Amino acid sequence: MSDDRTAEANGIRASYDETETERVLEFEAAGEGSAIRPGATAAIAQNREGYAMLKVRPTADGDELERYYGFDMALDHAAELLGVSQRDLPVPPAAEDLGM
Repeated sequence: MSDDRTAEANGIRASYDETETERVLEFEAAGEGSAIRPGATAAIAQNREGYAMLKVRPTADGDELERYYGFDMALDHAAELLGVSQRDLPVPPAAEDLGM
């Protein structure tokens, strides 16, 4: 994938979007691996202003599971939902500053 809002690696697809109220990073398990849960999804959301805690959800519009101050902690939880290691998650360039 070639734009700054999408990325794919290690059997995971990531896409970043901005709604009227939030910045949202979504992950989907697209491939197969030893621990990947095929079809599993996770999302990390933050308000558009970028100063609020990060919310981890099972999907972009799903119920909030947990809130985190740091992007690393939110990524770790998202990775757990997908059944992968945090280092396996691709992060599109447009989403690299979430939680800052």
